[in-house]
Amino acid sequence: MVKGWFEMKKDGFTLMEIMVVIGLIVIIASFAIPGFIRWMPFHRLKNAAADLYSTMQEAKMNAIRDRAEWTVVFNTGNGTYQLVSGGANRVYEGGGDDVVQKTVTLADYLSGIGYGHGNASSPVGASFGDEVTFSYNLVTFNPRGMIESTTGGYVYIANERNQTYTVGALSTGVVMLEKWNGSAWN
Repeated sequence: MVKGWFEMKKDGFTLMEIMVVIGLIVIIASFAIPGFIRWMPFHRLKNAAADLYSTMQEAKMNAIRDRAEWTVVFNTGNGTYQLVSGGANRVYEGGGDDVVQKTVTLADYLSGIGYGHGNASSPVGASFGDEVTFSYNLVTFNPRGMIESTTGGYVYIANERNQTYTVGALSTGVVMLEKWNGSAWN
């Protein structure tokens, strides 16, 4: 019986078959890698914004659970923010016995992530401020889950491509996350 070229060989792959598979992988990768590189800065910004949103929600929920003040403190100078619990007296004092629960450095997300409003041409609130519009660059949630400010505020973060997100909180304690789409916040 004569074996055809289409029958399976039992002794492995030929060099030609391996080269064809490697060639296909290289061609597919050459199309995928540029798209992946363009996508990464936005993905990292989205993660940073989602983490900030989660931290503000955590402060709110912990304030209700502990019946104490919890604060998120923003330092635009060094690109960090901290989650801080009120100390033994359950009140945020900006020092004293306040306890820093975590510190987040925006630059750790890579892709030039930091405080900024990027290409956003209009703020969500009255102004961009210094990229944080909360009074004294902090937001404090009280034991009822509301913030201590009567107006609320926003934090703007952007990446190296000037894409922008904002995370804000209303005086009622509602925490919001919005993205600049090039002409409006949504």
